[in-house]
Amino acid sequence: MEISTLFKLRKKAGQLLEPHLLQTGKVLEVRAWSPSTLIEVDLHLPLVNMEQWSQVPYIKFRVDHLTFRDYTPSGWDAETHTCTIYIDAIHNGPGANWARQLKKDDTISYLKKVGFTPHSPAPTSAVIALGDESSIGHMLALQQMVLPHTRFSGGVVIGNDNHRDQFNEYFWSPIEPIARKDIYGHNSLMEWVLKQHYSLENTMFYLVGNSTMVSQLRKLLKQQGYPSGQIKAQGFWD
Repeated sequence: MEISTLFKLRKKAGQLLEPHLLQTGKVLEVRAWSPSTLIEVDLHLPLVNMEQWSQVPYIKFRVDHLTFRDYTPSGWDAETHTCTIYIDAIHNGPGANWARQLKKDDTISYLKKVGFTPHSPAPTSAVIALGDESSIGHMLALQQMVLPHTRFSGGVVIGNDNHRDQFNEYFWSPIEPIARKDIYGHNSLMEWVLKQHYSLENTMFYLVGNSTMVSQLRKLLKQQGYPSGQIKAQGFWD
């Protein structure tokens, strides 16, 4: 069967199925950081209910025909049903291409069911989040859940100098922006971790970001003596 015929069949199937699976929301504002490889999007999602989080949530947004990407609301206003997502748009994947085209008052579509990652704060004295540009929303969502706040800290590897400055300017957070010295960022994060002198006990690491960084950083932490039970990993792809 020709590729064009298969595409037509998939498109037809999507047109039949998607209306039953999707809900819609509205773009309230789009803010591209300078340079515009990181995009901040405010959304109104009137049919979503996320008033109580016990784990970090994510929403599957429709970014192209039969194509979805997961984005984590960095916070949730239950009264107005609004949230903000952060999209790493440095690559040319479907999610980044979708984000670049978004503008105020656009209608967006997402799967009805909100998903949850296995990331919930452990009852340890130190909850450490480690990530990259693609995980900013996830890390900020995790930060909100950790009480008391003094238990939480972390590092986010950000390649662009301006974006590191903007992170410090925009957020009150114990998450420290770290310069990227390697392609995926795991070596940069591990170098930062070693300087913190975290205890081998009562420390829980939450790794989130590009899949290569997450898997390699997990290996490096285990080499330093941290057991698997103290490392929670969530890899992303675009």
